[in-house]
Amino acid sequence: MKYNVPNWLIILSGVGQIFTALIYPYIRHSVFDWYNDVKQLKPLNQEIAKTYGRYIQGLNFSFGCIAILLTTDLQNGTRLAMALTGLIGAYWIGKVATQIAYYPMYTIPQQPIFKFGSYLMNMLFTLFAVVFAWLFVNNCIQFFNS
Repeated sequence: MKYNVPNWLIILSGVGQIFTALIYPYIRHSVFDWYNDVKQLKPLNQEIAKTYGRYIQGLNFSFGCIAILLTTDLQNGTRLAMALTGLIGAYWIGKVATQIAYYPMYTIPQQPIFKFGSYLMNMLFTLFAVVFAWLFVNNCIQFFNS
């Protein structure tokens, strides 16, 4: 049995992913003091860390645009829809798993805004993982039943 993912939920997920991309520099700078930590690395490692940060930001933004602009295409049961929703779902499932396993949340500043923000961001990451895993499963069902 197939339960469709509502379009509004996919779009909400897209908006949330764009939000994470836009807020990412603020979080790195204001919450984690990331830039001062990166300055302690060798120059090549500094550039690698900055590059990976830009990759993350770019992927989050791109995934958000895809969700907003291609909502119907993400649900059409094609091999491309399966591949793309599987990729995005795996990305966010990996993020949630990494967040739980490796990122100690006690290192976040204890001001209420940062604590609330950390819960909000984790809820968003979980939402993205659920939405895209759900889309992937639905695409697989459609593909293999056609």
